[in-house]
Amino acid sequence: MAVPFRRTSKTTKRLRRTHFKLEVSGLTTCSHCGATIKAHQVCPSCGYYDGRQVIVKKEKKVEKKDEEKSSKK
Repeated sequence: MAVPFRRTSKTTKRLRRTHFKLEVSGLTTCSHCGATIKAHQVCPSCGYYDGRQVIVKKEKKVEKKDEEKSSKK
């Protein structure tokens, strides 16, 4: 088995490994809300796909107690 004559430096080792990075593929932006989503999937934040609303998302209700407390301050 071959043995290297000299130790490989950290810089040389890291320069060689610069191409061993993970790459996220297939991400696009939602045409309706601008969120980053997987390609050919319904947007989880707004429920739109290909410019059409496919899933009706329920909006969160704000409690009146929180509004009253903020208006008193």
